[in-house]
Amino acid sequence: MECFFVSDLHGNSARYKALFDLVHEREPSAVFMGGDLLPHRGTNIPTFFEDEILSKAREIPTRFFMIMGNDDPRIYESLFLEADKKGDIEYIHDRSTWLGDRCVIGYSYVPPTPFMLKDWERYDVSRYVDVGSTHPDQGMRSVKIEDERFETIEKDLEDISQVSNPEETIYLFHSPPYDTALDLTGNAGMMVDHAPVDPHVGSIAIKNFIKKKKPFLTLHGHIHESASLTGSWKEMIGDTYAFSAAHDGPELAVVLFDTDSVERANRILIEV
Repeated sequence: MECFFVSDLHGNSARYKALFDLVHEREPSAVFMGGDLLPHRGTNIPTFFEDEILSKAREIPTRFFMIMGNDDPRIYESLFLEADKKGDIEYIHDRSTWLGDRCVIGYSYVPPTPFMLKDWERYDVSRYVDVGSTHPDQGMRSVKIEDERFETIEKDLEDISQVSNPEETIYLFHSPPYDTALDLTGNAGMMVDHAPVDPHVGSIAIKNFIKKKKPFLTLHGHIHESASLTGSWKEMIGDTYAFSAAHDGPELAVVLFDTDSVERANRILIEV
């Protein structure tokens, strides 16, 4: 089955138009949308979500799998949940569904960042936080949480791995795996209080999960500049292909893959 994967559109109307034009033309079986989908403050987000995404998705016999990202305020998760309930999209954060004979599971959380919105941040494998980042319980949240402050991505992934056979599952993550071609930033050489900043900012838990559980395929976003810096939008971790659709240019980046031959995946950049 032909599938598209995009991520980090950040409410860019021109990118959404290019995406839906391509979907109309090719009618893939599914479009995976890996978070950071909404515009920034100053935009009527419910109106944007309806006009730029849902109304167009309803016109096409294609399944749209979506998660939110760390730049998407969780207060708007209700929009995704309501659209899922109506059948307009499939919101899959911490949920599973099936695409043919492949299970599909989404996961939005990223390790701690320097940014202050913490709705979709969790500790990675411990309460250690990288130099230059802030703790998940020290920033701002758009929704209240109960006792989640000290939960870890590692624990979440252990729970998620019980839902299906990972070797038959496609995982839609927002965070990339740590120390790969998919998580490199431009922070090499930077110092904070005389301590070096790690330019790799992906999730150690996700990297370990891939190495241990050997998923069928993993999809990632979050770090826009990684492909430009490393020259690659994909990486093999053991026998698992990991793709990133994040992009730091003005174009729309789309990863095209077939579930029957993921090794032949391709990424295209569409001018907008």
